[in-house]
Amino acid sequence: MWRRSYFLLLLVRIYFALSPSYLHPDENFQGPEVIAGRVFSYPVHETWEFTSAQPIRSSFPLWLAYGSPMYLLRWLGEGFGYHEVAPSVVYWALRVLMLTLSVVLEDWAIQELVQSPRARRVAVLLVASSYVTWTFQTHTFSNSLETLLVSWSLVLIQRIVGDKKRSGVLASSILGFLVVVGVFNRITFPAFLLVPSSSLLPHFQRKPFSLVFIAVCALFTTFVAVSVDTAFYTPGEFHFSSLLHHPVITPLNNFKYNSVSANLAQHGVHPRYQHFLVNLPQLLGPAFPLLLFLRRSHIRPALVSALSGVFLLSIFPHQEARFLIPAVPLILSSIRLPKAPNTKLWVSAWIIFNLALGTLMGVYHQGGIVPVQNYIAKTNETVSQAFWWKTYSPPIWLLNGKNEDLVTKDMMGMPGPEMLAQLQSALPPCRTRHHPHMDTKSVFLVAPRSAWFLNPYKGGEGKDGVVLDEVWSYKKHLNLDDMDFGDDGVWKTLGRVVGDRGLVVWRVGRECLGGK
Repeated sequence: MWRRSYFLLLLVRIYFALSPSYLHPDENFQGPEVIAGRVFSYPVHETWEFTSAQPIRSSFPLWLAYGSPMYLLRWLGEGFGYHEVAPSVVYWALRVLMLTLSVVLEDWAIQELVQSPRARRVAVLLVASSYVTWTFQTHTFSNSLETLLVSWSLVLIQRIVGDKKRSGVLASSILGFLVVVGVFNRITFPAFLLVPSSSLLPHFQRKPFSLVFIAVCALFTTFVAVSVDTAFYTPGEFHFSSLLHHPVITPLNNFKYNSVSANLAQHGVHPRYQHFLVNLPQLLGPAFPLLLFLRRSHIRPALVSALSGVFLLSIFPHQEARFLIPAVPLILSSIRLPKAPNTKLWVSAWIIFNLALGTLMGVYHQGGIVPVQNYIAKTNETVSQAFWWKTYSPPIWLLNGKNEDLVTKDMMGMPGPEMLAQLQSALPPCRTRHHPHMDTKSVFLVAPRSAWFLNPYKGGEGKDGVVLDEVWSYKKHLNLDDMDFGDDGVWKTLGRVVGDRGLVVWRVGRECLGGK
């Protein structure tokens, strides 16, 4: 029964991994988009984290996670006679990679961290049935990589502490490497290890060589990481002298940036209780109340890591739910299910919660962005400009080189009239009477069907001289950032966003009825 359940959940994980939902722009712009531009020479958009004078994102973990498979794909493509690899192939290959890492490394770590065979089976099933595992862990987030790094660092700490006879040279060396990769990946990483790592102190007193190997491997990995980042961010040819004069230490830059409250305010300031009272329940659902019923004997290093990490991250005012993804498998592997007769009721609630959130976040959440970019990349129509309105920022590396001639303009939160003015300025002037202006290059507007502001401009004679003709659409798309409850009311808003779900590609034309 346990094996059949796990196999079924594995199929569910595969389904969501291959669904083109778009959870957050960072899953592209803080990873694949940057590396794809270097490996395949795709025209890409690098965000401010990579282009500022003091860059705060390290390329070192990105090369390890995404650069290696991209180089492998390029090598295979060249071996089979393809001059270039389509971005869509790279995109789905990375999804399969993240799925594989989740199934192999995350599930393996849970089995290592939980000692009791019965508790281990429950823990693996809980983690495998969580929508966080189905969605976030199969996407290219730095938080997803952080989850694996935290889990395996705890496994290595457990192995080192448990070995009373030897220094644990191999485990210590790997731990030193993982810690540095974790810090360069996200500066939130130490928050999850600060308290659990204190269990190493007695071991270091007995086996000081363990500390020596951790330190040596950590220092060497730090040297490599700083060298990689310095070469990545230094224009021209890299020389090791740059490490002495102008080293680029991205974790330090990141820490300095996030230490300024004004910088955090630009990304959103939240109350201190946001993580504990809002974000954790959002991620855990029915599993969250079970934390209140844990006994002292149930508190293991995995749970200590999770709760101490959440507490330390709560000190900072900018708090997003995805920052807590590393805590989810650790908590799920530590809780105890309610006793009979409440077990079936809780399991039912758990299944409903994860199916609902999994479908929402794993299928419909901004689900049309990637399919639309793939459509634009393959269309034979010549497009000069693509305006995106009321969506997340589209990953332009998926355009398969068309972005050398196609200008993508992100107007995510722009008011309707201002957006319309930009559309009008992009259209060529009228040159004929009684006919729409025909131009060799098209202008596209990509917007949710639920954006009713566009209704007067669709087909016919349009309005204000602008006509929108539907070119292509993708049905499985919900725009949850377009909830105008204050203006339209709850039911009307839900009816609009859910009832008119989908992402549409409109060809924008100018109606010319009176000559010039």
